[in-house]
Amino acid sequence: MAKIELIATAAFGLEAVVAKELKELGYKDQMVENGRITFFGDEEAICRTNLWLRSADRVLVKVGEFTATTFEQLFEQTKALPWQEWLPRDAEFPVNGKSVKSKLYSVSDCQAIVKKAIVEKLKQTYHQTWFEETGPKYKIEVALLKDRATLTIDTSGAGLHKRGYRELTAPAPLRETLAAALVRLSKWPADRVLADPFCGSGTIPIEAALLGLNIAPGLKRRFSAEQWPQTPRRLWQSARSEAQDLMVRERTLRIVGTDYDEKVLRLARHHARKAGVEKQIHFQRAALADFRSRFDYGFVICNPPYGERLGEVREAEALYREMGQVFAKLPTWSFFVLTAHKGFEKFFGRPAEKRRKLYNGRIECHYYQYYGPQPAKQQEYI
Repeated sequence: MAKIELIATAAFGLEAVVAKELKELGYKDQMVENGRITFFGDEEAICRTNLWLRSADRVLVKVGEFTATTFEQLFEQTKALPWQEWLPRDAEFPVNGKSVKSKLYSVSDCQAIVKKAIVEKLKQTYHQTWFEETGPKYKIEVALLKDRATLTIDTSGAGLHKRGYRELTAPAPLRETLAAALVRLSKWPADRVLADPFCGSGTIPIEAALLGLNIAPGLKRRFSAEQWPQTPRRLWQSARSEAQDLMVRERTLRIVGTDYDEKVLRLARHHARKAGVEKQIHFQRAALADFRSRFDYGFVICNPPYGERLGEVREAEALYREMGQVFAKLPTWSFFVLTAHKGFEKFFGRPAEKRRKLYNGRIECHYYQYYGPQPAKQQEYI
């Protein structure tokens, strides 16, 4: 199989998490930049990374990269790229674009020029003047950053956060990719208790269960590249068979999700059933004040309310004070809290051992990390 240059896109702050996931899949030849990890693989890599990446946004084929400060340069260098290796005669190939700090700032003009250049290249390849675009979709993007143009084709289709289990949403849902990253960053061991006292529609507990059972997060969905001749059905079948074989079916997890809202808990239970992990998570209606555990060692991973209007900010601050008091009763536990409130540590009552800047959508947040002591090796957790 051919060596293909691929890009896994990621939210800012999660690049290292995605890079590690790629290395675990065997893709170690990589370059990490803001918002993306470039790596190399074959056609099978397109299938495996789409199925397995937990924290990435998309997987793209990198067709080419060059400097372009004029529309003529953009046209000629786009036309010179090997589009015929990817686009069949009947391909549907819409072009999207973005431009940041570049002389070519008109995105609509850049999209039109790239589309025209690709058509001209395909005319030379297929010896025809009109393309119906009735076949598989190859979504192309021209991204200009400081006059550097990167041309890619999206292999994923819907973003990788769309696992297929969350049909219904609660207010202010946490993206599945970010929830998975929070669990990965905590280094939660699957033999330890994990609790989310603000579980909402269940995203953090569900992503933890998928990770704990080594279930590929994309196993229950489809991808754009499944329609491409470059990645035939046998490759996808092989990748899905591998994922099925690698599940840790015999493991029992101890994951708890609580919330005061019974309505969102019903959503959480529904989503857990859709994800196939309902037996691994105990969802229960409970207020924060009632949070406790009989286990000596455990992890809390949560995304409590931030508060956006004045009254809500004050409510959030009161909640953070209560969190500090409640969690103090579990001195051997570790706590991981994502919030956009910059004064969280003051209200919680102590500084975090580690902080990490992350983005929940467009909201700048910090992930506050509090580490409990390591348990004795003979300690039984479950």
